[in-house]
Amino acid sequence: MIILGLTGSIGMGKSTTAQFFRDLGVPVHDADATVHDLYEHDAVPLVGERFPQAMLDGKIDRSVLGSLVVGNQEGMRALEAIVHPLVRQRELEFLEIARVEGARLVVLDIPLLFETGGEERVDKVLVVTAPADVQRERVLSRPEMTKERFEAILAKQTPDAEKRERADFIIDTSLGLDRARSAVSDIVARLTNQSENS
Repeated sequence: MIILGLTGSIGMGKSTTAQFFRDLGVPVHDADATVHDLYEHDAVPLVGERFPQAMLDGKIDRSVLGSLVVGNQEGMRALEAIVHPLVRQRELEFLEIARVEGARLVVLDIPLLFETGGEERVDKVLVVTAPADVQRERVLSRPEMTKERFEAILAKQTPDAEKRERADFIIDTSLGLDRARSAVSDIVARLTNQSENS
């Protein structure tokens, strides 16, 4: 089974690209979605103990939590120490199910793949990219996004140019959905063939 790491900076089109893999029947583990679920279930008591202000109706309010940790290195480290092991456990469970079900290719959708050393857990890396002006326009059109928050998020992420240098595959999502979908199809064909022949 080949494990493909999918990553890309904010606003690069990673979620759309992940969906193209799902459309082709490739199992995808979404680290962001896992975190959102953890904030409503397993992580609530641990995060709530460290950041009580973020507790709301028995869940973690992500916007409040974000305001507490973005730009606060100590707070971010504390949060990551709680959340990353829980996400990793879910990831391992996903991989075990995929192996049992005979998947030849799986995708780990990890926004901070390089930042957290995640490239060591995958066989190949796909980076989604777009020109900086396209990225900025996409991100700033999101509700509740500010220039300051965008800059703070970017500062945490490995620069796009470095990501591209370290990638096995690159998809430029600014070229349109059809091109991106076709590129995903090509990657799936190559990797599943490789999996069969290994």
